[in-house]
Amino acid sequence: MQLPSNPFKANILNGQRQIGLWCSINDSNIAEMLAACGFDWLLFDTEHTPMNPQEVLPLLQAVAPYPVHPIVRPSSLDPAEIKRFLDCGVQSLLIPYVQNVEETQLAAASVAYAPEGIRGFAGITRASRYGTIPDYAKRAREEICLMVQIETQEALEQLEAIAQVPGVDAVFIGPADLAASMGFPGEPSHPEVKKACLEGIRRIRAAGKPAGFLTLDQEFLQEIIEAGCLFPAVDTDYAILRRGAVAQSAKWTSVS
Repeated sequence: MQLPSNPFKANILNGQRQIGLWCSINDSNIAEMLAACGFDWLLFDTEHTPMNPQEVLPLLQAVAPYPVHPIVRPSSLDPAEIKRFLDCGVQSLLIPYVQNVEETQLAAASVAYAPEGIRGFAGITRASRYGTIPDYAKRAREEICLMVQIETQEALEQLEAIAQVPGVDAVFIGPADLAASMGFPGEPSHPEVKKACLEGIRRIRAAGKPAGFLTLDQEFLQEIIEAGCLFPAVDTDYAILRRGAVAQSAKWTSVS
């Protein structure tokens, strides 16, 4: 058995845009349906949902046959939780709320085996195809994509240093928490927040790293892409479901 490649990592490092969808619904049928909708990647969020590694595993299995790459956002910068997701076969991780170089170094260590990192070794896991991938422990890091999420003014001020930490493959800006950090809670579309996000995307690209972003503001999303964002999340599963439901409700309740 060969080590599975990570096309998402290869594509963003080669400068090829990858369009994604943010997923919070814990249902393997919905995950499988979304996997066939044409997105390059789906992110399964465990930071702002009740999902844990055991619940994410069926979602990974549901999307595995489809040409879409699964990304997982752990609940926090927790090496033990990150290890569990890696053992489940996750190859791309978005680590939330990374504040500084030291936290970024911990994130990088969490996805690598010793001597470079602190990932614990288990021989028979889904990641190693239950022990059938030769030299998995020596080669696993090649196909793991580590992304760190900038969500505060403190982190934004250290963006270049964070981006240059060895092991960081890409940097993602989260506008919601950044807005709160800047004094505009609940206002991710505030002009000052938008300005900071656009500057952040440009700074990430100038630092030589792929940049990611999430917003439901489609006009602003276009600006973000023009600023250099390579892997934008263009919508969320909950938002798509609610928009469709509200539109249908409005259509038929207006019928006399």
